[in-house]
Amino acid sequence: MESLEAELERARDLDAGELADAIESIGFECTRCGGCCTGYAPDEPGGAPAGEGAEDAGADCHGGDGDAPDDREPHTATVFPDEVRAVADAAEAQSDDSYDWRDVARPMPFGLSEGDDGEPTGETFEWALATDDCGDCTFYAEANGQGACTVHDARPLICRTYPFSVALEGTSQPMGEAVDAEGVVRAHECEGLGRDISRADAEALAASLKERAVRELTEAIGVRDGYDPSAAERADGDVVVFDSEGPKEADGTPIDGD
Repeated sequence: MESLEAELERARDLDAGELADAIESIGFECTRCGGCCTGYAPDEPGGAPAGEGAEDAGADCHGGDGDAPDDREPHTATVFPDEVRAVADAAEAQSDDSYDWRDVARPMPFGLSEGDDGEPTGETFEWALATDDCGDCTFYAEANGQGACTVHDARPLICRTYPFSVALEGTSQPMGEAVDAEGVVRAHECEGLGRDISRADAEALAASLKERAVRELTEAIGVRDGYDPSAAERADGDVVVFDSEGPKEADGTPIDGD
């Protein structure tokens, strides 16, 4: 296995033109189905199309009635610390509400366990975008059967690049196996795959995909180097999130310092 530093150099050396070639070859156009922004049934990863949400399960999501089903898995998208602040700023700029860390992000659930009180406990190494009671991204909205992001211009890199990823050690892969591949580019489940894409759009997507790979590996190195097994002893809560800025409480408050 290559070191994270070696993989980071590989990410920095990625040819954006070749990534764009691969994206063009696979093809993609966002249909605004909302599948990548919403919660999903365990046996149907990928989210619910816009206009459906959890309606088919009888949930009070996007027009349905009743409670969201207990087995509905929440949307899970990785967000970097600086992206949390950028999303909060964007959300505040278009509303009269203030947004704190927990309005934007939650501890990545993978790796956490359930405590005696039913609340999560343990350590995790990423942040995920916050979700609503339906398991959909907090910043997802629907209108006339189409999905939309209410903080579109500030959306995280993983949202900008879905359904694509690059096959490097240390980079994240969306849920589910890749359904297509070209070179180091992987394409994951999405109804927009296989559609024509302009060269300009492919190049813009490729630039974001390369940036995401570099950021993911930089973040992973920062988390590794800053890991402190004693942080949990100094935490006020039961969950510690390690990111590249150091250990934090579940609400984003640094465990050491301001």
